[in-house]
Amino acid sequence: MGVIAKQSIKGALANYLGVLIGAVSTFFVVTDLLTQEEIGLTRVMVDAAMLFAGLAQLGTNASILRFYPRFKDPEHRDHGFFGWTLILPFVGFTIIAILFFLFKADIVAYYSKDAPLLVDYVYLLLPLTFLMLYMTVFETNASVLLHIALPKFVREVVVRLLNLATYLLYGHGIISLDLFVILFCSSWAVATFINFIYLLSLGRISFRPDWQFVDKTLLREVGVYTLFMTATVLAGNIKLFNSLFLAKEGLKLAGIYTIACYIANVVEIPYRSLGAISSPIISQAVSEGNTDEVNRLGQQVSLHQLLVACMLLFFIWINLEPLFAVIPNGDQYVSGLWVVLFLGIANILNSTLSIATNILNFSKHFTYSLLFISLLTAAAIGFNLLLIPSLGVTGSACATLLAYIIYFTPLLTLLWRRLHISLFSHKQLWVLLFTLSLFGLNILWQWLLSPLFHTMGPGLPIVLLQALLRTLFFAVIAYWGIRRMHISSDVDNILRFKK
Repeated sequence: MGVIAKQSIKGALANYLGVLIGAVSTFFVVTDLLTQEEIGLTRVMVDAAMLFAGLAQLGTNASILRFYPRFKDPEHRDHGFFGWTLILPFVGFTIIAILFFLFKADIVAYYSKDAPLLVDYVYLLLPLTFLMLYMTVFETNASVLLHIALPKFVREVVVRLLNLATYLLYGHGIISLDLFVILFCSSWAVATFINFIYLLSLGRISFRPDWQFVDKTLLREVGVYTLFMTATVLAGNIKLFNSLFLAKEGLKLAGIYTIACYIANVVEIPYRSLGAISSPIISQAVSEGNTDEVNRLGQQVSLHQLLVACMLLFFIWINLEPLFAVIPNGDQYVSGLWVVLFLGIANILNSTLSIATNILNFSKHFTYSLLFISLLTAAAIGFNLLLIPSLGVTGSACATLLAYIIYFTPLLTLLWRRLHISLFSHKQLWVLLFTLSLFGLNILWQWLLSPLFHTMGPGLPIVLLQALLRTLFFAVIAYWGIRRMHISSDVDNILRFKK
């Protein structure tokens, strides 16, 4: 776990620095300088491009993680493995581009009435898709080389700083809306270029595939697996459907969802680096048939992610009221409060159990992925269509939560019965019970102590004072409770400030 821990910590630091920049940008710049429609526009464009890019990969990212151990050879530049990873995404992008032009009129017609602003910039979706596609491919190549920290820094920090610059330029009237959208999309061009240069600097990549190393059997195996994994990208991206369906009801709803979603997504930040650096090692264990190691790593990743995610969601939840009181125009976004809770729970579920998806994809039973992803996609689309008209933005969050429950239940059952792999341990139950007890104590606080603060008078200072005292109170309880549970030696060492 030395390499995993080191890269994970660096990646987590980049993630949280990005969160800090994103928080300032989202809560104090975007809400102040952009309208709800403009916020919704940027969100829908990014989500649509991410969805297109995911499909255009044609399963390349999953294939990189699964087959890199077979190509790994530092002396021969991994037999041109990097060159192979550039080919299929380009083919996939070409297919997506053709389909986009064929159905462009239908897309425009679907959004023209309630989201005309999106229609004005639909021409930028393909360039943005291309940039996001190869930025992700480069990141995955860095991941299997166990150098994920810098690509994470680029994605989480550099892109956000560039976006922040465009918000400020547009918000202060220095650039037009057209130039703002173009520069906003160009942020991913810079990120993609930096990731590419970084990969070159590692001295391991080659653009020339080693045709002598790849026989027909291996080529067929890679091809079938890669194409089969195309649909699995939807497992990690079903939340992208939310903003796309909300935009049909108007970009204002998408703008409200954007703010709430940003808050809720904080709970899965630790998994972005932990999952990225642990996946190649789990892939190696699966390929060697080392079930004990897969169980150990899977349970370790799942347990630690569950603990961190639950604590993050709890402290976010008890501070939502002061947060909406502080941010500019917060009253316009407070309707997204329940989105934070339900989407936060969905993110806990997804980030805690996502390692199960990786294990299945790395195993000989990967063909089941298509069935599970089809079930997940159908559930996500169906629940969005059913719940958004009646519940609005809250309905989109509930749709995601329900879809994940429907997806992970049969997936985890299959892993246990066919591979004898389980991500669960009794310590996870203790984490859940402890988290529920914290929420229960918070209800008591609101019932018994909040009225006392209200008697001190209205105003933001009183709201912030209560938030500070409540956060400190529950931080002490959380620290004490986690110490008492002895989740793991790693957690104990962190809480005792040991290396």
